[in-house]
Amino acid sequence: MGADRDGHTRRTPGRAVAYATCGVVLLAGCASMPDSGDLRGVESTPRQDIQVRVFAMPPRDDAPPSEIVQGFLEALTSDDSSYATARQYLTTRAAQKWEPERSTTVLADGPGTQTGRSGAWEDGDDYAFVLTGTKVAQIDAQQSYSPSAGAYSETVHLVRDKKTRQWRIDALPQGVIMGKSDFQRNYMSVNKYYFASSTEAAGSGQPLAVADPVYVRERVEPMTQMVRSLLNGPTSWLRPVVRSSFPTGTALSPHVTSLTPDDQNKLTVPLNDKAAHIGQSKCDEMATQLLFTLQNLTPTVDEIALRAGGRQLCSLTEEQATAVAARGSHEHPSYLYFIDGRHRLARMPSSVGSDSRSDAVPGALGDGTKALRSVAVARDEHSAAGVALDGKALYVTSTVTGSSLGEPVLQSAGKTEADRLTTPTWDAQGDLWIADRDPAAPRLLLLEKGAGPALEVLTPGLDGRIDAVRVAADGARIALVVDKDGKQSLLIGRLERTEDSEGKTSVSVQELRSATPELERVSAVSWAGDSRLVVVGQEAGGVEQVQYVQSDGSIPESAALPGLTEVNSIAASENSDAPLFATSDDGLLWLPGGSGWRTLKETASVAFYPG
Repeated sequence: MGADRDGHTRRTPGRAVAYATCGVVLLAGCASMPDSGDLRGVESTPRQDIQVRVFAMPPRDDAPPSEIVQGFLEALTSDDSSYATARQYLTTRAAQKWEPERSTTVLADGPGTQTGRSGAWEDGDDYAFVLTGTKVAQIDAQQSYSPSAGAYSETVHLVRDKKTRQWRIDALPQGVIMGKSDFQRNYMSVNKYYFASSTEAAGSGQPLAVADPVYVRERVEPMTQMVRSLLNGPTSWLRPVVRSSFPTGTALSPHVTSLTPDDQNKLTVPLNDKAAHIGQSKCDEMATQLLFTLQNLTPTVDEIALRAGGRQLCSLTEEQATAVAARGSHEHPSYLYFIDGRHRLARMPSSVGSDSRSDAVPGALGDGTKALRSVAVARDEHSAAGVALDGKALYVTSTVTGSSLGEPVLQSAGKTEADRLTTPTWDAQGDLWIADRDPAAPRLLLLEKGAGPALEVLTPGLDGRIDAVRVAADGARIALVVDKDGKQSLLIGRLERTEDSEGKTSVSVQELRSATPELERVSAVSWAGDSRLVVVGQEAGGVEQVQYVQSDGSIPESAALPGLTEVNSIAASENSDAPLFATSDDGLLWLPGGSGWRTLKETASVAFYPG
């Protein structure tokens, strides 16, 4: 998300006073309010240091309607946990009916205002303003982010109390409204974790952890917020494909107001009696969900202890959690893979250095028997799937010396290379995904355990042709680059598996949503975290850029990466410790520590990590 408008004079000079010694900012909305005239737009507060707290000022006596509305809008951007100060700008009835937690509307800039009727407010006892702006996003009651667009227009109505003669807001839209920079200052994106309901890790049989990103207020008890959000269950979009180990109705114990780890980085979470009689394995899964969630928020939690019914139910450390469930970001790839100048599969250690050496991958895909256009290596790195140079045939084989290529497991009848098979991709369950771009029969296909026959995946609502496929490690979500009328967009879908009465499995991609609403061209994509992707693309009229995006369509604060042109592929791992790689016309490139791209000696057309 970009910053608010630059180069504009602040509309309310002196609106905030910072106290550096105590890290507090007071939103002094009344200090510079006009005593008369139209109310002007409320610009968003410039982004402050993360330690700065912002508190709103209550309305002053005899404040005119313009000041009441402006003070209320500024109070919405404060760190007041219950919006108590904001409610002081409302009538008693309006304060009781207003539900700020229902939604947060994010505008490109702070909300502008227009007078709702002509005439001076001194002549009457009611007044109205229309809040205006351009919508960017919406946060719903489940704290889920959705990109939004179009004009925003809502009315705020004020009345003057007959006894006190003070102006107050008596009618207003539900929820909260603010500009982008205030949203960035107030909110942070955090993953909460559930388990895939119909997939499990190949080999170990562990449940697969699935990230469910939500936005919480950054300085309003975020740890307690996240625990409550986790206990409330997954967001509506993800709910059909995940499960929670917490029994229905589980909540924090009624007396809990704040959660804080002890000096040993152990967090004790008291739960209500709904969780009092769970078994050990279920308790371990519950603690794992909490630990994964809170470690995504802060690294200062090393252990989770659960209590209910007056006793400790279980205690679980980070090391123990990795034995309970598999999580993509915990898996560190052994190698980076690429297709070399001889169209063979090669690899080099993922902990690359200036003295790293590459070698051909053992087996049929690395010995040059078949010229390759693209390859995907399974997450266990024991097998691989390769597409022939002409894009017609898909081969699956092991990555051990002496393995044979065998017959293709899938073939495309597309007339040109661009109309044939995409790059394949593996999930952690060991299933292989690929799209056939043949205009006569475009299909998204699944090969269970990498073997045929291919199962056609249903794609209701898909508008366009699939150009690229990247499935998440959890097997519950899939990223598709879709081409429509020459424009490419990145869509994230939910993978649903059902079984009919005869035991026949059906797989579909549901509720596709855009992860790059501002881009009109996407040329490369890779998962780069449990809910984050790295994308190469460009906006309309813009230049090609490499950036991070979230699976919900939001843009991380540190989204931009060093520039790179003519990118052919991008390689990222769900594990953030693995460095980024890319291929371009210059060959294989490496991004060490984000300092700038470096060209390596190897010639490569495509680079990728397992998955």
